[in-house]
Amino acid sequence: MEQIGFDPADPKAALSRLPQRAAIFALYGAEVHAEPYIGHTPNLRGRLERLLQPSPKHPRRLQLASRVRRIAWRLAGSEFESLLLQFELLQEVHGAKCLERMHLRMPYFVRYLGGNPYPRIVVTNRPSQREANWAYGPFPSRAAAERYAEEALKLFLLRRCTDDLNPDPSHPGCVYSEMKMCLAPCYQGCTDERYAEEAAAVESFLSTRGESRLVTLRTQRDEASAHLEFESAAALHTQVQRVESVRALTSELVQPMSQLRAVILQASAQPDEVAVFLYQDGSLRGSAAFSTLGMRIQNEQSGSSSLFAQPMMIEPVPEQPEIRDQGSGAKDQVVGRGVLEARMKDVLVPLTESQNTPSATERQGHLALLKRWYYRPEARRTGEIFVPDAEGHWPIKAILRGIGRVAAGMLKLAPQSQTHVPSH
Repeated sequence: MEQIGFDPADPKAALSRLPQRAAIFALYGAEVHAEPYIGHTPNLRGRLERLLQPSPKHPRRLQLASRVRRIAWRLAGSEFESLLLQFELLQEVHGAKCLERMHLRMPYFVRYLGGNPYPRIVVTNRPSQREANWAYGPFPSRAAAERYAEEALKLFLLRRCTDDLNPDPSHPGCVYSEMKMCLAPCYQGCTDERYAEEAAAVESFLSTRGESRLVTLRTQRDEASAHLEFESAAALHTQVQRVESVRALTSELVQPMSQLRAVILQASAQPDEVAVFLYQDGSLRGSAAFSTLGMRIQNEQSGSSSLFAQPMMIEPVPEQPEIRDQGSGAKDQVVGRGVLEARMKDVLVPLTESQNTPSATERQGHLALLKRWYYRPEARRTGEIFVPDAEGHWPIKAILRGIGRVAAGMLKLAPQSQTHVPSH
């Protein structure tokens, strides 16, 4: 972090040296062991002028000038990066209390209790790390997780009771067994093998966000239609629609907790770069810088289109660097898609192979930050997110298109004099 001294008698001398950019900051007092004042802001100089420059017009405003002797800061390209840096700084100073200071609570998950002899599902915000393969989330709220769990159970005959079952024919059962919505293992209404089969189907449904059920139903529907069994096909199509409606209650971020991986793209504090973050093994890693030099980025002011913003190209892009004349004697070097894909892999590999083992505080904080950012309304959520495909591979081409969109947004917001990304 950059830092400068602060003299309460002459606050303007220090404040004039601060950038008017997004940053996290820490204000240190004269006492060595005193806790610093930590925060983040979209305008560092403006925020600290309000905190450190007394104003007779606002006597009730918080004033820290008399206590501060040193200012430290670090620039951030986005609010996402600011919050992550603030969390890391607060953790260094306050330890586990940083969660409380930033109001970071563990998100809610739908947990499959596979260790129970008669498995069931529950909603929890305390998923066990030992059974992380059976915790599915994160969801935006407890209500969202409960609704998904309830709607998913309507597709199966899994038990809803919370008792530790000891099957006995004399057991009275419950309303769900009366309504034929449960296999009723409590009074041996089914064999243990049949219940285990139904439980496995539920686990598969949760782990694939309904895809396993959809594949089965669609296959059966198509076979019924091929054999001219139209009534059966119509009934199966209704079931397909029900599963699709339940699937719509989840997002791409809802995964088994142990397998949750995502690439997050954010604007960078540095020109000609996009910040790349990786969520893996319970922690956020990064940022790593992806250089946008050589990319054809969309520039709305010039009315041009981007290589990565459009799904189709009229002419192929060469793999070797190409020199293009801008018309005023200036020439920019545009690299081919293959070069950019290799560049993207070079950024992802070090993040993926990092052996950092997060603490419990980091796990909760990083997951809460990811959930808080992801479930914002799209109008307020800046940046891009990508998850691996069904085989666990990153969608490199899609990520590059996302980088093009993030870089275009930086191009639009930055003053023309500070813009270095070539546009065509």
